[in-house]
Amino acid sequence: MIEIRNVWKRYGDNVILENISATVAEGEFITLVGASGCGKSTFLRMLLGTDVPNQGEILLDGKTIADEPDAERGVVFQQYSVFPHMTVLENVIIARAFEKTRLGFLWGKRKRAARDEAMAMLETVGLSHMAARYPDELSGGMRQRLAIAQALILKPRILLLDEPFGALDPGIRADMHALVLSLWRQHKLTVFMVTHDLAEGFHLGTRLWVFDKLRLDPQAPNRFGAGITYDLPVGQCEPELLQEIDSGLSSSGQELVS
Repeated sequence: MIEIRNVWKRYGDNVILENISATVAEGEFITLVGASGCGKSTFLRMLLGTDVPNQGEILLDGKTIADEPDAERGVVFQQYSVFPHMTVLENVIIARAFEKTRLGFLWGKRKRAARDEAMAMLETVGLSHMAARYPDELSGGMRQRLAIAQALILKPRILLLDEPFGALDPGIRADMHALVLSLWRQHKLTVFMVTHDLAEGFHLGTRLWVFDKLRLDPQAPNRFGAGITYDLPVGQCEPELLQEIDSGLSSSGQELVS
């Protein structure tokens, strides 16, 4: 489904990512871990289309991936991307409305269909009872459920998650893990998720990518970028290897929960 060919990303003289190549089949759940600032979120933005490689290319179904977001790619950030002046239901309807019209307004049959679809999605993520509430009346976990509903209402093939649970308490995170796994299976999504939690990465993903620098110049720390140093099928990793990854990332300045 996705082919990444020799992708490089630079900002001026600062090399963020270098020579990344990989293939991803439809329906895989890829989790990304690595030290802070190693380019995980930059890579996610290139998949979304809000950033582009300086060299190389990313292909979707054999064609260069669109260089702006579209309905095929949904995204959920760590910061809640919801409209505070709209109710929970309106927050989900507006995603469908902007797809249909540039002004974001729907009338008649279209509006009724979008409302029914939005209510069904809120039921799926466990928020139908909060449909008339506003985001500031929701807990952190509920707001993230709302953001997921916004992303899924357009029926994307690819779901991009940028540390979506980092600010949540452990109990709420466990509930969100169960929800995301359920939605992944139900909607047959291909998922890319950035996380700082190694255990979370292994729990959720079918593959885990470790981003780190293979080359380092002490005199010019930004001369080289990160690549995928490990591409691990979850469930087939020796404990010693997991310890090595955890130790290596921690020494790079990344706090990981192993």
